[in-house]
Amino acid sequence: MQPGPLNLITDVAGLRVGQAQDETLRSGVTVLTADQPFTAAVHVMGGAPGTRETDLLAPDRMVQAVDALVLSGGSAFGLDACSGVMDGLRAMGRGFAVGPARVPIVPGAILFDLLNGGQKDWTANPYGALGAAALRAADRRFALGTAGAGFGAMTGTLKGGLGSASCLLPSGLTVGALVAVNALGSATVGETGHFWAAPFEQGREFGGLGPAPQMPLPAPLPTKRLGEATTIAIVATDAALTKAQAHRLAVAAHDGMARALVPSHTPLDGDLVFAAATGARALADPVTDTFQLGHAAATCLARAIARAVFLARPMPGDLQPCWAVRFGQAPAGG
Repeated sequence: MQPGPLNLITDVAGLRVGQAQDETLRSGVTVLTADQPFTAAVHVMGGAPGTRETDLLAPDRMVQAVDALVLSGGSAFGLDACSGVMDGLRAMGRGFAVGPARVPIVPGAILFDLLNGGQKDWTANPYGALGAAALRAADRRFALGTAGAGFGAMTGTLKGGLGSASCLLPSGLTVGALVAVNALGSATVGETGHFWAAPFEQGREFGGLGPAPQMPLPAPLPTKRLGEATTIAIVATDAALTKAQAHRLAVAAHDGMARALVPSHTPLDGDLVFAAATGARALADPVTDTFQLGHAAATCLARAIARAVFLARPMPGDLQPCWAVRFGQAPAGG
């Protein structure tokens, strides 16, 4: 499973990612959209999720495709980013047709970054405007690390961030992952700079240090409270999947989160994975292909999580060190 040309989720043809952030607010929004509506599903394993329009992603719901997926900071306030994205898509003529009306379908999920040192004393919710700006910026190339929904993210030990990775399967299918890492757990092993995801690293995409030489002592007690930690992600493929198959892809991808963040899926996290399928390539073998897609999604997500933390950059007022500062190495090979 080699990375795609960009090693980004946008190696899945037709997908674009846009981001917007506010340095004073210390928060931001990331939007995934596509040339055409796409199949989507979701699976939640954290104990404190924050979501919008996720019920309609169930296989038995009427709507079969969405126009965009949104990852946002801001806790519940960040759900308003979906409204900004809806406004932008409606202006483009996008959306589910109901007679002459168009209703853009934009599920979203949020992470908690209200206590990260940014100024949160707004009088009007800023996330709608950030969502609209992120949609306008949608492109195949986008920034990682301290960007978008991961702009103000933190983890149990280091600054979090926004990560992405991709892989090309022997079958010709492409898989990618996009993630905002704001976890209670740690992406690195003990007091070292070695990433839990090291066995899955491609080249030196997050430093090339390899696995940690030894396992750490038992995990410390949590440093965040209920609702303050969440890792929210999207895995995507160009395969033609039903909503039920996309749901299984999201379920499998959670394995990648558990491989890259220790601990994961705690009662204090809102861990969630969306799955997106553009439908550009038919499955040659529904059993073998879906098996490989699930493994690839988990692997890509683990790598994307490590890249998010590895590529985070220092900023004035940081409450946590970024990986490069803590371990004295500039990100290389990202």
